[in-house]
Amino acid sequence: MQKLLIYIALIISIASCKGDAAVEEPKKIVSDNTTVDLDSAQLNNAGIVTDTPSIQTIHTIIKANGTVDVPPQSMVSVSFPLGGYLKTTSLLPGASVKKGEVIAVMEDQSYVQLQQDYLSAKARMDYLTEDVQRQKELSDADAASKKNYQLVLSDFKIQQVLIKSLEEKLKIIGINPSTLNVNSISRDVNLHSPINGFVTKVNVNIGKYVNPSDVLFELVNPDDIHAAVTVFEKDINSFKAGIKGVVSLADQSGTKYNVEVILVAKNIDDTRSGLVHCHFENPSHNLLPGMFLTGVFELNNKATDAISEEAVVKYEGKEYIFLTKNGTTFSLHQVETGARENGYVELEPDSVKVWMQTRVVVKGAYALLGMLKNKMEEE
Repeated sequence: MQKLLIYIALIISIASCKGDAAVEEPKKIVSDNTTVDLDSAQLNNAGIVTDTPSIQTIHTIIKANGTVDVPPQSMVSVSFPLGGYLKTTSLLPGASVKKGEVIAVMEDQSYVQLQQDYLSAKARMDYLTEDVQRQKELSDADAASKKNYQLVLSDFKIQQVLIKSLEEKLKIIGINPSTLNVNSISRDVNLHSPINGFVTKVNVNIGKYVNPSDVLFELVNPDDIHAAVTVFEKDINSFKAGIKGVVSLADQSGTKYNVEVILVAKNIDDTRSGLVHCHFENPSHNLLPGMFLTGVFELNNKATDAISEEAVVKYEGKEYIFLTKNGTTFSLHQVETGARENGYVELEPDSVKVWMQTRVVVKGAYALLGMLKNKMEEE
C-alpha cells in the first residue's frame, strides 16, 4: 500500500513539472505609432474623405527680405592722391553734390613744388628745343660733331618724358597744366566731386593731414540704388530677369515700391540662400543704402501635383498627410509643401510616392491625428 502511494505521488509530481514547462512567456507587441485602423462607425463619425492628388496650376507667390543696396560703380570713396591738409569743406552726411562741384580745398607745400618742377621743366624745354635745332644745323654743315647733336637730342627727349609725367601728376590733383604759369602757382588745390549724388560719410575735419590712401568722403549716386533680396535655395531657381515684385520698408509696410528682377546670383552662401538684385521702376524715392526691405514676388504659373489644404496637418513643426490603401487603415506620411493658392497646396516630389497614384485623406485629417495621439498616449 505504501509503495502504491509513493508511485501515485511520483506521477503527480512529473505531471506538475510538465505543466509548468508548458507555460510560455507572453510575446511583446510592437506598437506602430504612425498607423490608425478605423471601423465603419468611426469612419462616419470622423467624416473621412479620401482622394488622389491632382494637377493644379498654382500662381506662386514668394516672400523675401533684403536691403537697399548700391552697385560698386555708384559708390565712390574720395581721397587725394598726393595727401595734404584739409583746408576747407562744407560737406555733411546727407548733403547733395553735383559732378564737378568743389567739395573741399587741400593745402600742402608739395603742390607748390610740383608746379615749380613743371614750369622749370617747361623753361628748360624751350632752351633744348632751340639747342637741338642749332646743333642739327651745325651737324649738317659739318661745323660740329654729330655726337654733340645726339647728346642734345637725347636731353630733349628725356625732358619731353619729364614734362609729360609732371603734366599727368598735375591733372591727378586737379590742376590744368595748360593754364599754369608763374602767376598762378598756388599752395591750395580744389577737390571736385566725381559724381552726382549725396554724401554718406565725412571722415575728416579741417586742419587734419590725410595720406593718399585715406578716404575723405564717401558719395553715392542714388540713380542706381537697387534692392538686394535674399532668397532661399529652394526658391532661387524660380527667379528670372524680368519678374515683377513689390517691396516696402520693414517699418513702413504701407508704402510700396515696384521692382523688377535684373540679376540672380549664381552662388549660394552658408545660410543656403542667394541674392536677387532688383531695379526700382520709379527712381523718385528717398531710400538710402542699408535700409531693410520686405518683398513679395509673383512668379510664373506652373502645373504641379497638389492636394487640398485640409489634407495637410502640422505636427511638431513638420507637415504630414494620411495615406490609405484599403480605406480603413491610415498611415501618417511626412511631406514637403510648396506654393498655396485657391485652397490647394503644392506637394514637392517624393522619392517614395507617386502622388497621382496615392490615395490621401482630404477631409478629417486632423481627426485622424487626434486619434493617433490618443493611441500613443494609451500605449
